[in-house]
Amino acid sequence: MTRNLRNIAIIAHVDHGKTTLIDSIMKQSGMFRDNQSVDERVMDSGDLEKERGITILAKPTSITWKKDGVDTRINIIDTPGHADFGGEVERVLHMADGVILLTDAAEGPMPQTKFVLGKALALGLKPIVIINKIDRPDGRPEEVVDEVFDLFVSLDASDEQLDFPILYASGRDGWCVKDLEDPKENLNPLLDLVLEHVSPPNVEEGKPFAMLATLLDSDPFLGRCLTGRVLHGSAKVNDTVKALNLEGESVESGRLTKLLMFNGTDRAPVEEVHAGDIICIAGLTKASVADTICAPSVTEPLASTPIDPPTMSVTISVNDSPFAGREGKKVTSTMIRERLLAEAETNVAITYGESADKDAFDIGGRGELQLGVLIETMRREGFEMTVSRPQVLYQNDGAQRLEPIEEVIIDVDEEYSSSVVDAMNRRKAEMTDMRSSGAGKTRIVFLAPSRGLIGYQSRFLTQTRGTGVMNRIFHSYAPYKGDVPQRRNGALISNDTGTAVAYALFNLQDRGSMFVGHQTPVYMGMIIGEHSRENDLEVNVLKGKKLTNVRASGTDDAVTLTPPRKMSLEDMMAYINDDELLEVTPENLRLRKRYLDPNERKRFSKMSANG
Repeated sequence: MTRNLRNIAIIAHVDHGKTTLIDSIMKQSGMFRDNQSVDERVMDSGDLEKERGITILAKPTSITWKKDGVDTRINIIDTPGHADFGGEVERVLHMADGVILLTDAAEGPMPQTKFVLGKALALGLKPIVIINKIDRPDGRPEEVVDEVFDLFVSLDASDEQLDFPILYASGRDGWCVKDLEDPKENLNPLLDLVLEHVSPPNVEEGKPFAMLATLLDSDPFLGRCLTGRVLHGSAKVNDTVKALNLEGESVESGRLTKLLMFNGTDRAPVEEVHAGDIICIAGLTKASVADTICAPSVTEPLASTPIDPPTMSVTISVNDSPFAGREGKKVTSTMIRERLLAEAETNVAITYGESADKDAFDIGGRGELQLGVLIETMRREGFEMTVSRPQVLYQNDGAQRLEPIEEVIIDVDEEYSSSVVDAMNRRKAEMTDMRSSGAGKTRIVFLAPSRGLIGYQSRFLTQTRGTGVMNRIFHSYAPYKGDVPQRRNGALISNDTGTAVAYALFNLQDRGSMFVGHQTPVYMGMIIGEHSRENDLEVNVLKGKKLTNVRASGTDDAVTLTPPRKMSLEDMMAYINDDELLEVTPENLRLRKRYLDPNERKRFSKMSANG
């Protein structure tokens, strides 16, 4: 059984083409009927994944590949490319015996490439390197191969791992070749290479059944479903099993009500599974990620790699604004608590904590995007809540306070490089490398404190006129770098509750940029714009024009409003200061002051000033 089986993971930096390559593999392996309608990036099945064009959750699939008359089942695991979802990658690599490392022919190895490759090499996995998007006009495949080799050396790859095969490919067009002069026809060279280069699973059939739970999801018909690889033995439907946690304690016992194996994008029920198979099981109600699902005779849990800790947190609490409960169905702290506990259980890269009075919850994650995706998912489920500004998580080394440092790789046009360097210096970043990358582009590498990067993405896009690309990944903890300047401008705050009118907004346009438009409901303490100066300013956006029965020339000009400034959820989280909150509802995102009443704000600011 194990001889005709291969388990591989596809790893790469974000947007280097993993999911598109899997699309082409599935189409060419005969997974779909000729007349079947297939979406682009079929593995990105979640709504947010489709909208943002990124992979958030790792997902297995499988194909059958025939060579020399022998059918071989190849399990392929699609992994996220964004550093914030690195926890998914760290877990699923345990299910693979080899990895396909995808690298963009123009961009070369990026921070996340380094991160995921380091994890794969540490587990002893044998890599296949694919230089993807070879048809890009700015491609530089030979240089990228050299950069990849240097990356392997810097990550202490073994001699066997350094002897990696290289393919050149266009995942979108569905071809790969060993040499650029070869005919560009299909992906057969890749699938043949997987059979040759990746070893069959090294497992023990004779031992009692044991598998390590790696992914957890919920099915409306089957309930909790645990996905993992069978490391020992075999199991049949209705076998009795137990779950052991990492300490070897029994979590629960139960029966395997369903055994499923991955077949393309679907899960197909099977009667029996064997060592080496990547499977999904149903029937257990308490077992979770990193637990060992095994036969009753097994006493030792399977080893699981510890996950890197989170570096950033937000505080989520009940929505207490005047508009609370108007748009969402799930508004109580109990509902929010249960949802966050469920998330912390299935997503090992997220940590959960709560305040003493149980009405606020501290959620730790890898970065703003991961936390933003969680909050966006919750609002779509009907939750209302308020969210604080992201805070970095410090560590203590004796008397010294340590903060998370990120490696930041920035690709910009040469004309914008000086303004980017200046902005990063203000955020306490240290430049470690700066070189021309051709075609008028400059690549700059920094080591910057995570808190200095909060909110910088939108400012960076403004500085580079939308042409710059910034990639970042956790590097290490280092001594505290000192204060970093926060948002310079103050806020425009509504001094009353009602509906904003165009006449008032028109007269306030000179004061700053607006976040709300005509007929937008506002309340006292809500932030309706950004002041053009450093101080906060309370304004009246409800004041309409006084009407008379006398017409005067020149006073009845049409009111022309500048369109309000739109920000994404992550932008808003990064925009707010410590004394401000983001109100999240299924229909709206609103910025507000923590204390809505102006007298309370003054009292709080005096207390803060007095320490």
